[in-house]
Amino acid sequence: MNNKLYGNLIFELSKPGRRAYSLPKNRFGHYDVPEEERRAEDAALPECDEMTVVRHYTNHSGNNFGVLNGFYPLGSCTMKYNPPINEEIAALPAFSMLHPLQPDASAQGAMEAEWELRHALSAITGMSDFTLNPCAGAHGELTGLMIIRAYHEDRDDMARKKVIVPDSAHGTNPASAAVCGLEVVEVKSTADGRVDVEDLKPLLGPDVAAMMMTNPNTLGLFENEIPEIAKLVHDCGALMYYDGANLNPLLGICRPGDMGFDVMHVNLHKTFSTPHGGGGPGSGPVGVRKGLEKYLPYPRVERDGDKFVLNHGHDAASSSPTAHEIHVGAFTGNFGIQLRALAYILSLGKENIKWVGPLATLNANYVKESLKDAYELPISGPCKHEFVFNGLKDKSTGVTTLDVAKRLLDYGYHAPTIYFPLLFHEAMMIEPTENESLETLNEFIDVMHKIAKEAVEEPDTVKGAPHNTPITRVDDVLAARHPVLRYTKE
Repeated sequence: MNNKLYGNLIFELSKPGRRAYSLPKNRFGHYDVPEEERRAEDAALPECDEMTVVRHYTNHSGNNFGVLNGFYPLGSCTMKYNPPINEEIAALPAFSMLHPLQPDASAQGAMEAEWELRHALSAITGMSDFTLNPCAGAHGELTGLMIIRAYHEDRDDMARKKVIVPDSAHGTNPASAAVCGLEVVEVKSTADGRVDVEDLKPLLGPDVAAMMMTNPNTLGLFENEIPEIAKLVHDCGALMYYDGANLNPLLGICRPGDMGFDVMHVNLHKTFSTPHGGGGPGSGPVGVRKGLEKYLPYPRVERDGDKFVLNHGHDAASSSPTAHEIHVGAFTGNFGIQLRALAYILSLGKENIKWVGPLATLNANYVKESLKDAYELPISGPCKHEFVFNGLKDKSTGVTTLDVAKRLLDYGYHAPTIYFPLLFHEAMMIEPTENESLETLNEFIDVMHKIAKEAVEEPDTVKGAPHNTPITRVDDVLAARHPVLRYTKE
C-alpha cells in the first residue's frame, strides 16, 4: 500500500462546464471553498451546545442493541463480531480522505486494495473474476442477473425470460429477478427441506435464463444435489446463480465455483465481518466463472505493470453493449466496507479462514441439539451455520414465536429471525456464528429453556414481554401499517 495523504491536490471534476482548480488554503491552514460554490445564506440548522448533543446521542446509543452488547443469533444475516482492526484500517486518512474523482496516480494504494480483494474473493469462491461495484447483496443479485441476461442476449438467445427460484429462497431473489424484467418460477422443496429435483425437471426449457440457489439454503441445510441440478440447468442452456448470503459456513471447505455455479454475489457485510444492519452499510461483489469476465460491469481496477489503473470500459472487447451499461459512470463500490473485508481476510490468512465454516457449523448444531427437547425441530439431521425451529414443542400454552422473541429481550439477548422462512408457521431461525464462546452458547441455551418453562407455568409473563426494555410490547401490525414519520412531542 503506497497511498499518501494528498496536500494541495488538483481535483479533476468530470461534469461539463466545471473547471479544474487547486484548492487554496486559508490562514488557518484549511481549504477554502471557492466563492461560487458557497451558500448564499446560512443553513437553517438548530443551535445547540456540544455537551447537549453528545449527551443526546450517548443516551440514544444506550437504547440500541448490537453484537458488542450481547449475543445476536440473527439467522440468515450472519451478525458476527467486527474486529476493531478492520475499523482502524478503514478510518486511516490515507483511505478515508480519498476523493472518487482524483487522479489514479494519487490513489494507487486504494486501487491495489481493491485489486487484492477481487483476487482473494476469486480464490475463496472458485470464480474467475469479480466486480466490487454493487453496494448491497440485493444490488449484487440484480447485477448478476443483468450479467446473465447480457450473456443470453449476446448469443441472440432472446427467449430466455424465466428464473427458477426455490420456495425457501430469500425474498430478494424473486424481487431481483422481477426488477430485471424476468419471470419468476418457483420450485418446491422436499420434505427434508432441499430442492425437489423431480419438481425442477419439468420447469426447465429453452425459456429459462437461470436458476438461483442459496447453499446452504435458508433452512441452514446443505443442498446435496447441486451437481445434478447444475447439469440439468446447463443442459437446457441456462446458467446457475449462487446467492452468497450463506457463504459463511463454506469458507475454507468448498467453493461455489467448484459446484457448478456460473455467477454469484458475496455479502461482504455478512461473511467477512463488516458492520451490518440498520439498512447498511453493505457491499455485494459479483463473481463470474471463466468465460463470463467480459460481462462484468465497469469501472474496474486493473494492473498495468507496476501500477494500477481504472478501466472505464471504453475499449471493451465484448460484442454486447448491454453488458457494459450495467454500471458505467459509477464508482467502484462501497470502499470502506471493502477495506474491512480485506483486513478480515488478511488477518485470518489462508491457514485460519478454513476454520470459519467448521466452527460456525459446530456452534449451530450444538445449540440445535441442546434445544430440540423444548422447541419443535421440523427437519432433523445436521445443519450448517443456522437452523429453524417451528416454535415451542408444547403448542398448548398459546405462546408464539413472537412471544419468545420478545421475552429474550428481557434476558439481554437480541431475538433471532422469526417467521422466516415461510415454510413453517412459527419459524424461528437461529445462527450463532463462529465467534461465540461455549460459555455464551450455554447461557443462551439456559435462557431458552427457562422461557419454555415459563410458557407452561406463567404464560402471561411471556405473552406480555418485554417488561424491562426502554419500549415495552408494541402493536407491531399497527406500527408497520401506520408508522409515525414525523417528530412529535406526544
